[in-house]
Amino acid sequence: MDYQAARNYLLSRPEAAEDFPFGPDCLVPKVKGKMFATLSMNKDDELAHMNLKCDPNQAFELRDLFESVKPGYHMNKKHWNTLVLDGSIPVGEIERMIDHSYGLVVKKLKKVEREALELSYGKDVLYRD
Repeated sequence: MDYQAARNYLLSRPEAAEDFPFGPDCLVPKVKGKMFATLSMNKDDELAHMNLKCDPNQAFELRDLFESVKPGYHMNKKHWNTLVLDGSIPVGEIERMIDHSYGLVVKKLKKVEREALELSYGKDVLYRD
């Protein structure tokens, strides 16, 4: 998965909106104003890097499984992972990690916002883990 494919998938999640609060080089997809990922290009290695929220136990397991999954860069390393999109992680697994991050953030939204999303899109679409 490259930068554009990652961007397209991130923004395909229900009501995802792109923002650039950290400058023009760092895309921050949000749902209801809450960030569920970051996506940027690393100028040193010319690879896309993506931060995703993750269950702490799963975060450590993914770091053990994939060399390209690191503790979250500039994030809480217990709850965030950084993925280097170098082709070593299967696309389906990256999509699953994006879905997991999105679902974790939706679950923490205000009750009225969360319930409105659940009514509009269904729990099976919002929580794909």
